[in-house]
Amino acid sequence: MENDVNSITLLDEDGKENTFEVVTKLDIEGKEYVIVIPEDEQDDSEAIILKIGKDSEGNDVLSTVEDDDEFQIVAEAYETLFGGEDID
Repeated sequence: MENDVNSITLLDEDGKENTFEVVTKLDIEGKEYVIVIPEDEQDDSEAIILKIGKDSEGNDVLSTVEDDDEFQIVAEAYETLFGGEDID
């Protein structure tokens, strides 16, 4: 994923498009993550961690972080950079 991306649109489980503001992109231990917040709920929403992977064709694929230890590492890096903001 390019570093200058400001927003992304994702489909939820119902097929509805949701736009997210990209807060930052992190490279940790050889893996890439993006921290986003819902565009329409910026004032009171929690940040969301998404892991950046690649599909078989080399396209970016975003997924939630399922591993608790991996999530904690990324959350701590984010909190160090942005100090105390909630993360989901």
